Amino acid sequence: MTKAKNPLIRPLTPQDRQQWEALWREYLDFYQTRLDDAVVDRTFARLASADYADMFGYVAEYEGQLVGIVNCINHDHGWSIEQVTYLQDLYVSPAARKTGVGQLLIEAVYAYADQNDKANVYWMTQTFNHTARKLYDRVGMQTDFIKYRR
Repeated sequence: MTKAKNPLIRPLTPQDRQQWEALWREYLDFYQTRLDDAVVDRTFARLASADYADMFGYVAEYEGQLVGIVNCINHDHGWSIEQVTYLQDLYVSPAARKTGVGQLLIEAVYAYADQNDKANVYWMTQTFNHTARKLYDRVGMQTDFIKYRR
């Protein structure tokens, strides 16, 4: 895939299940994470449902094949009246990297947030993910927050 031939960026649909799952599992492998099939099933059902407003996904499709995915969560926030959008997962297949697919997917999320009155879009990445951070530094603003969890 070349940068000159941009993929179609579109909402995730139930028909995308097999290709979406293959890409999502590659993403999870990168982060050395395994999930139960029940979690994968439920996550996909929520992301692909037009009736479930709390989650949504977009895909990058090129010549009938999915080459990228983005999974997002809308949620309330104590510092704004509007909801915010958490860009939870972004993955581009190795063959489509450095062609602008990741940026196109992020821009689709930005457009969604703008059209749906979301206060902002935010995401996290691991410090060692230098390739992704080059993109994120171009399209977003790094914050000073550090994530903690139990």
